[in-house]
Amino acid sequence: MPIIKPISDLRNKSNEISKLAHNANEPIFITKNGEGDLVVMSMAHYSKLQVKLDLLGKLSVSQNQKADGDKGRTLKQVMTNIRATIHANK
Repeated sequence: MPIIKPISDLRNKSNEISKLAHNANEPIFITKNGEGDLVVMSMAHYSKLQVKLDLLGKLSVSQNQKADGDKGRTLKQVMTNIRATIHANK
């Protein structure tokens, strides 16, 4: 269930909003004049969200590559490239 708070709480009860954001680990929707206006969340939650978005972006790229007929690389090819990169950086 979404957490919804008026914008006056953001001004008058900022510490309470901060604690709520950290404890609930989900976004808090802030309303202004009864309409949605802002979303507030903890930095930890935001970081997790960014990681998920990055992963979804990479999965989308790989799905498109597969749909275009790309067969990818074998594990042996990947490991050979990794070892070559490691030895080149020494």
